[in-house]
Amino acid sequence: MSERMPVLFLGHGSPLNCLVDNDFTRGWAAVGESMPKPKAILCVSAHWYIPDVKVTIMPDPRTIHDFSGFPKALYEMDYPAPGSPELADKIIEILKPVNAKPDIGWGIDHGAWSVLCHLFPDADIPVVQLSINNTEEAAFHYELGKLLAPLRDEGVLILGSGNVVHNIGEYDWSGKTSKPFPWAEEFEKFVREKIINHDDQALIEFEKAGQAALLSVPTPDHYLPLLYITALRNKGEKAEFVVEGFDGGSMSMLGIKIG
Repeated sequence: MSERMPVLFLGHGSPLNCLVDNDFTRGWAAVGESMPKPKAILCVSAHWYIPDVKVTIMPDPRTIHDFSGFPKALYEMDYPAPGSPELADKIIEILKPVNAKPDIGWGIDHGAWSVLCHLFPDADIPVVQLSINNTEEAAFHYELGKLLAPLRDEGVLILGSGNVVHNIGEYDWSGKTSKPFPWAEEFEKFVREKIINHDDQALIEFEKAGQAALLSVPTPDHYLPLLYITALRNKGEKAEFVVEGFDGGSMSMLGIKIG
């Protein structure tokens, strides 16, 4: 049995983070350096949000540029990590209760590679992605996350990539340093407190946090990866806030390491 791997949730923010040196990217690099090298990575990315549960099964996943309007250098970005059909088969078996399906059409999207290129820049660790079923409620995703627990003892790093606060409509595109909106700070504080207190039910029922939650999570795609990670926390495991800060006033870059 391998050493139990930690689990990560990282606020990925703009795909431009793959090209720059800032507090967030240095934080991701430090996290990668602080942990044992995984045998493989399973990523739950906000950007594979579809009406089904699918697992990438190809041996050589493509780098997906799933965005528009960015500089040419971003479209030239390649993260040539291999896939792992063997791990994908194992995940599909683990997820039999939800009838997960193999997928050969996706790849590694920017929710994954924009952080992985800093975590593990050599791109030599196999990467498999798990889709987020957009027809299901938050509790479904939490329970699905629990099913993945055996992978931690097999050297697999499970990474949730999204943002605790993600409101593009309020984002400051001017490039100026923006203070976070009060509602964004309020909701991030709520999430931090619930993680510290291991109150997973409150994180599942996040809408009950009121107007701050509605503004911070206008759509659930970027929030739900957090639930996969909190579901994998064992009793007594410490949660660390390994990356902190806001981008554009309306995007929390909070990073969480458990274990």
